[in-house]
Amino acid sequence: MSPEPGGAGLPRDETDGYLGLPAHAAEQRARDRGWTTVRVVPPDAVITMEYRAGRLNLAVRDDRVVRCWQG
Repeated sequence: MSPEPGGAGLPRDETDGYLGLPAHAAEQRARDRGWTTVRVVPPDAVITMEYRAGRLNLAVRDDRVVRCWQG
């Protein structure tokens, strides 16, 4: 897989900090930190993989974030 494109103006945020958080708290934290789009999906969801600057993806199982990535 090719490296993720970077972008000026993206939030400087460590995605590992979202792991284990309740979904609603993680979503609110992401918005407070400047993510323009927050996508919450089940861990096994089939999703589009196009990169979108400013989007944070949260994979959630049993109301807890189990994976987090940008784009």
